[in-house]
Amino acid sequence: MNLTSELDPAITMPEVDSHSALYWSESEGRDLSLDERVALLSQYQRVRAQTEALTEPLSAEDLQLQSMPDASPGKWHMAHTSWFFETFILQPHAPDYDPFDRDFHHLFNSYYNSLGTPFFRPQRGLLSRPSLLQVQNYRHFIDCEIERWLTEEEVTAELANLLVLGLNHEQQHQELLLTDIKHALSINPLRPSYREDIFAGDDQEEIADRHWLSIPEDNYTLGSDGQQFAFDNEGPAHQRFQPAFRIATRLVTNREYLEFLQDGGYREPRLWLSDGWADITRSGRRAPLYWHEQDGEWLHFTLGGMRPIDLDAPACHLNFYEADAFASWSGYRLPTEFEWEIAAWLHCHKDAQRTANMLESGHFRPVSEQEELFGHGAPDGAQFLGNVWQWTSSAYQPYPGFRASGDAVGEYNGKFMCNQMVLRGGSCVTPRNHIRITYRNFFYPHQAWQFTGIRLAGDGL
Repeated sequence: MNLTSELDPAITMPEVDSHSALYWSESEGRDLSLDERVALLSQYQRVRAQTEALTEPLSAEDLQLQSMPDASPGKWHMAHTSWFFETFILQPHAPDYDPFDRDFHHLFNSYYNSLGTPFFRPQRGLLSRPSLLQVQNYRHFIDCEIERWLTEEEVTAELANLLVLGLNHEQQHQELLLTDIKHALSINPLRPSYREDIFAGDDQEEIADRHWLSIPEDNYTLGSDGQQFAFDNEGPAHQRFQPAFRIATRLVTNREYLEFLQDGGYREPRLWLSDGWADITRSGRRAPLYWHEQDGEWLHFTLGGMRPIDLDAPACHLNFYEADAFASWSGYRLPTEFEWEIAAWLHCHKDAQRTANMLESGHFRPVSEQEELFGHGAPDGAQFLGNVWQWTSSAYQPYPGFRASGDAVGEYNGKFMCNQMVLRGGSCVTPRNHIRITYRNFFYPHQAWQFTGIRLAGDGL
């Protein structure tokens, strides 16, 4: 069954302002027209402006914080995303380009070892210099140079697609900027808000009962077919035989996870993978990240400060071990990434990208999933996108036929295909036009500071 050819086109190319549509076949071997370059510049400016908007509520002190080695300061995210455009677009392809500051090449290199030794990641928070103002000036400088390059120079389809990669890269860092500042603010005893108005006028939605989608066995075509933008790890498209399975129409809620916790889930080693039990034993964790019990009530830290837990919202900030233990306790399992993708192609609500709780929704936290998307109002559809990234049981490995490119950009995804697990679906802080059904995110199994949660699956129909 070829999933990409038998579905409503609205699923594969949603009618949103999406730079995924700005993708050119490199086999065309042509330069972009002026109109195409102007369209690409417009999208570039919107993505860059989104980053600026996300940093607006933060002080210079906030943007300097690095609360753990896995996180980075907001100021570093702002500079590194600019470094990407400078390093891969401007320096090699813009005539007469003169770098803003040659020392930035070392300071803001993340992990591209073929370009030199990056600055030690756990010490990014020690970079008080350059100042925030200098980083902001750096961003403005890069923006002016990109505009000049796009409007004055010939731009091939290959280079245009490299710029689109840079836009998607910046959107990844928009997510990370929010997840990292949430962790940093959570450590402050004052429990400050990222933004005070996040909860203003917010109505809670009733959650639907859990329903199951039955997926028949078949040969399915999975992965990106290369007809629109995708990261290299999403392809090549390939066939896979999939036995019949069931998958839940909605995510696991805080109420359900609290039942697991109160039933002694963190005290029962038989529910846990060996590494997971060692992890919670070593860390002493007895509840999800950001959960706090106070006077018999469970609260959690959000980007809007400390709040009572919405029991009907999807459970969040769970690591892979917690997700797997909950699935074992519930009598089900986590889906493989292939099962998730097949179910999403076959049953994803046709307006999923528009209706999903993602960055543009402004909640910046998981919210109760609307009942009309499940079982009742849309019996053949479910909301697979948004709210939380969903852990799968699949190790992050290359698809058959995958080959990383031989240049520095080839370090983007391929070299991380070891010891990490795949997540699907995007979250409440994922930009809406950044997500795709084929998107493969990946994190180490112990990590929980990203907006991660659970969808259950089972064997048979």
